[in-house]
Amino acid sequence: MDTLWTTLGLVGLIFIVLGLGTWVFAGLVMVAVLSLLWMGDFDLQRIGITLSRILFRAGNSWELSAIPLFILMGELIFRSDISERLFKGLEPFARRIPGGILHTNIFGCTLFAAVSGSSSATTATVGKITTRELQQRGYDRQLSIGSLAGAGSLGLLIPPSIVMIVYGVQAEVSISKLFMAGVLPGLLIATLYSGYLLVQALLYPHKAPRQPATESTVTFLQSLALLAPVLGLIVVVIGSIYSGLATPSEAAAVGLGATLLFLLFEKQLSWSLFQDAVRSALLSSVMVCSILVCAALLATAVGYLHIPQDLAKVIGAMQLTPAGLLLILALFYIILGLFLDGISITVMSLPITLPLVIQAGIDPIWFGVFLVIMVEIGQITPPVGFNLFVLQGLTGEKLGKVALAAMPFFVLMCVAAVIISLFPGIALWLPGLASQG
Repeated sequence: MDTLWTTLGLVGLIFIVLGLGTWVFAGLVMVAVLSLLWMGDFDLQRIGITLSRILFRAGNSWELSAIPLFILMGELIFRSDISERLFKGLEPFARRIPGGILHTNIFGCTLFAAVSGSSSATTATVGKITTRELQQRGYDRQLSIGSLAGAGSLGLLIPPSIVMIVYGVQAEVSISKLFMAGVLPGLLIATLYSGYLLVQALLYPHKAPRQPATESTVTFLQSLALLAPVLGLIVVVIGSIYSGLATPSEAAAVGLGATLLFLLFEKQLSWSLFQDAVRSALLSSVMVCSILVCAALLATAVGYLHIPQDLAKVIGAMQLTPAGLLLILALFYIILGLFLDGISITVMSLPITLPLVIQAGIDPIWFGVFLVIMVEIGQITPPVGFNLFVLQGLTGEKLGKVALAAMPFFVLMCVAAVIISLFPGIALWLPGLASQG
């Protein structure tokens, strides 16, 4: 019972501090200090010494260097014409499938996710072209918005993924293997989304008007040429990691260099564009890294209070199956996703949930994929669904209408979570091959 009250007290303190509008990184520090003072019988001097050591150790992680590099890479791509190239390159292929160019939302986000790492960047980059084009060509507005909301979240799952880097640093697991584990689940979700659009187009043809497919072989070759920059960046970033030639941080640097060379070659790189990209990347990187470093303080406080160990004993006494534990955690993460962004969810929950998962015998690499899918769900659930806000800005629609359009894709993401729970090999097959190699 003492463990339950301690845990409830800590969770309650988190919601109170964040509910007051405190910045997340400052809130994490406040919760860590207050919990140690209130429940840990620490004095301020001991807290100061302990937290200063944790801050230095957490901020001195080499893996964190990949985050600002991937963010800057995404900002540069966002300001280029790659999104327009993506649409024009994918259009001839998508037009031949029932659902037509609605599928460009899915295909475009899947490809862009492999060079980004951010859900909101993926949604904004693809959406700034497809939302306008789909509306002008008479495609169903709800399917257009909903498919983009769902597919945009793939930026968190398909590598390189900033949330996976954050998870890997906290959970102390291989980020390269996490990236591998995200590939097949990401493609599974993309397939479910495209399958849903295909069924909708067959049942309700007026939602996706068919256009004549008159493309020649030359047209398809031209389309591949338009897709070449994105495909090339995917090969450079993901190929260097999977081949073992580069760590994720080194691959981020290589990818950034390749992006700069592409923009320079295409005469799109200007000093003002570079300044804008660096400014946006700096703000985002400081936010992410400060939250991550401050989360280490909370993790330390949680450890000193023995919450993970005591909760593990309580749940162990309940004799829950791994499936039962995952169901409880899924509900927990869906509720958190209503109020918090993905990185905050990850860094705040892992000190409590990861020990439970490991004790239950669940592979931490697989759990990383499961967690990211839960975070993706939070991206399209109000009131704090970041993809919903991005789409609201792109389309001018009310938030409620955007959220309603995203609902079928919320359900499909839940279905994907169930599938990888029943068949964990979907996530673990590629990392297993790497281990054997």
